[in-house]
Amino acid sequence: MIEILTSGVALGVHVPGLLLADRLAEQGQAANVSVLERLMPPETLATTARSKQAFHRDFRIALAGQKLARDASVATEEAAVTALLDDWHARRVTRFVVFSGFWLPLVERYIAQYGEVPVDVCHVDSVQSPSFDKAGPTSLPVRHIWLADADNLTIPCSIPVSRDAAVPWREREQRLLVHGGGWGMGTYRERADDLLQAGFELDVVAYEDRDLSTKGVRYFMIDPEWHPWLDDGYPPFGQVVAGRPTTFHQRSGHHGSFDLCRQALATVSKPGGGTLLDSLWSATPTVLLEPFGPHEQRNADLWIELGFGISFERWQQKGFAVEVLEDLHKALVAADVPDYSQALL
Repeated sequence: MIEILTSGVALGVHVPGLLLADRLAEQGQAANVSVLERLMPPETLATTARSKQAFHRDFRIALAGQKLARDASVATEEAAVTALLDDWHARRVTRFVVFSGFWLPLVERYIAQYGEVPVDVCHVDSVQSPSFDKAGPTSLPVRHIWLADADNLTIPCSIPVSRDAAVPWREREQRLLVHGGGWGMGTYRERADDLLQAGFELDVVAYEDRDLSTKGVRYFMIDPEWHPWLDDGYPPFGQVVAGRPTTFHQRSGHHGSFDLCRQALATVSKPGGGTLLDSLWSATPTVLLEPFGPHEQRNADLWIELGFGISFERWQQKGFAVEVLEDLHKALVAADVPDYSQALL
């Protein structure tokens, strides 16, 4: 049994963990996903939900909040932690795959109590992300898995979002997918206005009802009542149409927004690790917006260097030429990346 350890505060961490579990299950390997926030008291989760809304509404608050964040493992409840460690032992976990650094103190505790178990630290970002920085160094002999490597300008391995072939360029809808990651952060709403004026049709992932303001845009949304610690599935996702109740569907196999990404000419977003994963497996270029911290800037630099993405400002200088996106798409199609899930069998 492989235990995959994620955090619900960032879908760019949580969703890759769900994808890995699904890819392993397809190959007959048992895997389970644990979400750190399930070990926290309700008042802590309520604070997290309020922070998400504030970070969405003002990117400056989000950037400041990232610098002030602390080690989330200290907010866990002791009884919940003890029960989880006992459950891991009862299920005879054979390997841990850690997507959030905040899990490492709890894995250390488990190994001290029950004995050695191999530990993979899976980095979704191209450099070490803030959760590992905040958690500090570990005494465990971990194996580092990089889904992107900014220092060596490579993609050492990856987790398939889907095993379906990329949609051919000529069959794609003439639309752009615009979003701000799982928390709806960044400058994507302002850039959507620029792209509308340039004549593009847009799919925009909204975060709350007050985002639904621009005519001529197809809006989509993750169910605002859903949180990763509530169930084991992907975010419920649906199209939002004014005057109609929204039906949210919880897709199996991968997250719902990936279906839009596969059909788009490009994704316009901040350069989170989950966005890069979607870009790679859909062969959809990324138009890169302002990053959420230095680690996302390194993600952007890597994607540009590999020929998979372009900064919004650079694309604007090129007159928003679709031919530029096609060249990036071709580079993504040509990428040949090992499947991390197969290395775990």
